[in-house]
Amino acid sequence: MCGIVGYVGTRPAVDVVMGGLRRLEYRGYDSGGVALVTAEGIASAKRAGKLANLDAVLAEKPLPHATTGIGHTRWATHGAPNDVNAHPHLDATGRIAVVHNGIIENFALLREELEAEGYEFLSETDTETVAHLVHRALQATPDLGDAVREVCRRLEGAFTLVIADADTPDKVVGARRNSPLVVGRGDGENFLGSDVAAFIDYTKSAIELGQDQVVEITADDVRVTDFHGVPVDTKEYTVDWDVSAAEKGGYDWFMVKEIHEQPQAIADTLLGRIGSDGRLQLDEMRLSDGELREVDKIIVIACGTSYYAGMVAKYAIEHWTRIPCEVELASEFRYRDPILDHTTLVVTISQSGETMDTLMAIRYAREQRARVLSICNTNGSTIPRESDAVIYTHAGPEIAVASTKGFLAQVVACYLLALYFAQAKGVKYGDEIRSILDELEKIPAAVQTVLDRGEQVRKLANDLSDSRSIMFLGRHVGYPVALEGALKLKELAYLHAEGFAAGELKHGPIAVIEDGVPVFVVVPPKARDQLQEKILSNIQEVRARGARTIVLVEEGDDSVVAYADEVIRLPKVPTLLQPLVATVPLQIFACEIATQLGHDVDQPRNLAKSVTVE
Repeated sequence: MCGIVGYVGTRPAVDVVMGGLRRLEYRGYDSGGVALVTAEGIASAKRAGKLANLDAVLAEKPLPHATTGIGHTRWATHGAPNDVNAHPHLDATGRIAVVHNGIIENFALLREELEAEGYEFLSETDTETVAHLVHRALQATPDLGDAVREVCRRLEGAFTLVIADADTPDKVVGARRNSPLVVGRGDGENFLGSDVAAFIDYTKSAIELGQDQVVEITADDVRVTDFHGVPVDTKEYTVDWDVSAAEKGGYDWFMVKEIHEQPQAIADTLLGRIGSDGRLQLDEMRLSDGELREVDKIIVIACGTSYYAGMVAKYAIEHWTRIPCEVELASEFRYRDPILDHTTLVVTISQSGETMDTLMAIRYAREQRARVLSICNTNGSTIPRESDAVIYTHAGPEIAVASTKGFLAQVVACYLLALYFAQAKGVKYGDEIRSILDELEKIPAAVQTVLDRGEQVRKLANDLSDSRSIMFLGRHVGYPVALEGALKLKELAYLHAEGFAAGELKHGPIAVIEDGVPVFVVVPPKARDQLQEKILSNIQEVRARGARTIVLVEEGDDSVVAYADEVIRLPKVPTLLQPLVATVPLQIFACEIATQLGHDVDQPRNLAKSVTVE
């Protein structure tokens, strides 16, 4: 997830673009760059790291005056986060400048085609391919919009593109597929942005582009077509919040914004996973199928929320691959003299890729000759660099300390890993894997359904804001969901909260149940018939002792309704995928109850986003 700005008007473009990028830096802070269309052609500057680094470059060596420009703040996907891979990317002649958000799935094939024609590439990115393609298209047509439409028809994947042309100084062209792009309508000026935060300083009139559309902006005009050049109707709307909320996209908290970004985060993590041969493919799988077939044990190591994602992974890995799987806290792993060798695969899960406990654990694992695969959200961070293979989650940056979209993206990546193993070991046929992937691809819509019903959960949080203690129960994959629900409440609301395997109630925890204690219960889908009967008994046990039961259950399952004080309906999904929908109401609940209690949701006390010490 990257931040993109485009501008055509009368103001100094560098000021407009840099101001927009600062408000979009939450979308990516691996690098930043600008390109201006000046009287002498394209002038650009870019630098790895946060925008402060780019500010320093521009202060030392200002760019020439221009009133047309584009800019980018990057969350790296293809290529390390360095100066060369930073956007904008130019074609070989320096005529075309391109910024891009998303993943172009067929870029490798397009790059080979361009290299065969003599085009030379400077970066590792998929984006540079577009710059050369647009340059080539302009040899046949003088119109930038037509050239961009021709290129877009060849691209596969998800992308937002914003393009400037030195020979068309009064125009910027944008395009989108499965990635956001918004137009800002001004008076004698027009804007493009990843969201309205990019231009909220200047206008509140906006147009959101539809799927597979191209927009051409000049200072006085906005023209929108589909990829074939057919004009399309657009609907202008007025932004109803001001610049002070811009960085949060109109939400009260970054965490609320990130909760609502989860359908997109899941979709992005699934994007581009099927190769041209129809087989599942992963980001940087530097382990061959033969090496994977040698693996006879998997150990997942992680901390905090990532540890609960690992617990979900255990169920999926063992069910789909029949490989024994253990889940370990990274902080404990190397101190217990674990048994591992070259037939062991250690899977590390870390949002930041810098978690020190996890990093030290993988170094220990490598000393013991184990292979290491990391699941991470941060391209180029230490843990992926020190691993044998990487699955990137592509969830985009999380600003809030408590992870939400990062967790769901990690769970999705764990499912992908399990399916990849099943493919490598030949324990599942291709159509079986495709069927599960089809179910995964329905999950973003299911999560959106949960979000659309969020008002029920927010009202419940208001009702329970004076609770002193809250419990969470689950079975099977519902157990890690219960643990994650309790952790979110501890992190954000500073309340006593505990998650338990529901079957363990009678072995001690039921002693703390008293009149009025809220108990959330995650009910497995109907497919787990035996578990359904067990969880029903658990609900009755706590209710008989005065607990207030809040039951999360799939649509159409009325078996527990008679024993529930509150029923939260979940979309129907396969059992192993239920954590992706069941976790979301618990995130909303924790966020809302913390807000009711007056806490800083984004920066809870005593916590940091990335723990870089042991």
